[in-house]
Amino acid sequence: MSNIDYVISTNQTWLDLDVIHAFLSEHSYWARGIPRDVVARSIANSLCFGVYTVENKASNPSPRQVGFARVTTDRATFAYLGDVFILSEHRGRGLSKRLMEAVLSHPDLQGLRRWMLATADAHELYRKFGFGLLSQPERFMQRHDPDVYKIRAP
Repeated sequence: MSNIDYVISTNQTWLDLDVIHAFLSEHSYWARGIPRDVVARSIANSLCFGVYTVENKASNPSPRQVGFARVTTDRATFAYLGDVFILSEHRGRGLSKRLMEAVLSHPDLQGLRRWMLATADAHELYRKFGFGLLSQPERFMQRHDPDVYKIRAP
C-alpha cells in the first residue's frame, strides 16, 4: 500500500479546474449546475487554496487535487470564504481543519475586520475557527438568485 501525504498550496497553476468544477456543479448543494466558465472566472478573481495528494511512488509523482477553498477578499478589511470541499474519499483525515488553518494564517488575510461564510452543514468545523452566527442579522441583507445556474429558455 502506498503512503499518501497531503500538501496545501495557493499556487493557481496547480488548481485542477476539472476536479473543482465537477465537485461544485455535481456534488455541492450551493453551486449545483454552475457553468465551468463561471468557476474559472471565480478562481481567477479569488485567493484559492488547493489540497493535493502527494503519493510516494514513482508511478504517480505529481500531486492530485482532493480539496479546495476560495476566498473573495479585498485583502484589507473583508473576506468571504466559499466553495470549501474535500473529496469524499479523503475525508476523515483532518484535511478540512488543515485547510482552514492554511486559509486563516495566509499573510494576505491578516488583520481583516470581517470574515463571512455560508454553510448548511459544517457549523461545528467553522466554530472551531472563531466563526459564529451573525451578531446583528438585522443589519445584513442579501440579493440571492438560487436559479442563476439553471439553463434558461431563450
